[in-house]
Amino acid sequence: MLEAAGLACVRQGKTLFTGLSLRLGAGESLRVAGANGSGKTSLLRILCGLLPPDAGEVRWQGERIRSLREEYARQIVYLGHAPAVKDELTPEENLQIASRLSGMAVPAETIKAALERFQVPGSFVKRLSQGQKRRAALARLCLSGSVPLWLLDEPFTALDVQGIGLLKELIEAHTRRGGMVAFTTHQDPGIAASRVLELG
Repeated sequence: MLEAAGLACVRQGKTLFTGLSLRLGAGESLRVAGANGSGKTSLLRILCGLLPPDAGEVRWQGERIRSLREEYARQIVYLGHAPAVKDELTPEENLQIASRLSGMAVPAETIKAALERFQVPGSFVKRLSQGQKRRAALARLCLSGSVPLWLLDEPFTALDVQGIGLLKELIEAHTRRGGMVAFTTHQDPGIAASRVLELG
């Protein structure tokens, strides 16, 4: 279970949110909505441990994530707003590295199948369109069914209708098997999220 209690975030002298609490259990999804600049990305970065809150704390299975560190990192998949793929590598090489860094041994055939599912070409990432780069990053979710918590920042950005449909399938399948998903978006993607948190 993911819990946040009394979170506050101040960026460049502006208070984005304060006194924010949430709870996400097995099989649940959370859509964090709000206009640009409302604090959606900051909240996700706090939830994954990349950004310390100005007040409050985040707990995983009852323990503070600050004390869990690497143990917590192995329990989450965090995909930021910008596709975290390196231009000088192929999509396959990017997924291989991401898998190794997360401690997963993933066969090459499985990685190839994940990229094919998202229709990602095999050329170097620098030659891909923004939508293809987004698909290459999201293909990691096909390999992460055993990771309990997904934190996705604007995952629907730059996707076409087919890509949006596939991502919705993956999110809904993850929650059906007991996983948890928190994602940000300023538009309703049509997912029946367990709850919606509106910032701003």
